[in-house]
Amino acid sequence: MAGFMDRMRDALFGSDRVPTEHHDMRGFHVIVENSRPDISTEVVLERLDDALALIERHQPWRLAHLRRDVEQFWVVRYPCRGAFFPDTRTCMTELTFLARTDITAAPVASSILHEGMHARAHAMGVDPVRRDMAREERICRRAELEFGQSLPPELGAPVIERASESLLLSDVDVAPSIDWAEARRRQNAVDDQAR
Repeated sequence: MAGFMDRMRDALFGSDRVPTEHHDMRGFHVIVENSRPDISTEVVLERLDDALALIERHQPWRLAHLRRDVEQFWVVRYPCRGAFFPDTRTCMTELTFLARTDITAAPVASSILHEGMHARAHAMGVDPVRRDMAREERICRRAELEFGQSLPPELGAPVIERASESLLLSDVDVAPSIDWAEARRRQNAVDDQAR
């Protein structure tokens, strides 16, 4: 596990290491690498807990699946809001996405559920090389939609809207190829402006 996480850190940060904090939350190990001095780790952890609490309250079976399929959460600056790393059964939840106070915990919880569905597919033995990414993305979006529908309307509306729009996309658009170098360049530009 340390080898994979070290490779991920090197890819994200190069030789500049970010201090790592370890926490336990609702049965999960949580690793926080806060590279942004303008973001409070305490606030980020509170938002993660709020998101997991929403899942636990409104779809407890999904939290049970997460507990079986995900070993840990990794909170880090990353060029997308969430990802699942099957090698370590790690659900990445992006640092600045968690820190946003202009949204409720519902979109964060929805993103976690989305990645949890990727974890579920991995746990069920879906071949990572031959899998149909568009189909898998739609399964993830349907889980988001169902979650949004289980929430009170004021919390669920943005989740339902995003998931519904995503489900209408073509295969290429629902599971696009990403130029990670360009995404990282844009992220670095945003971070430079925040400093």
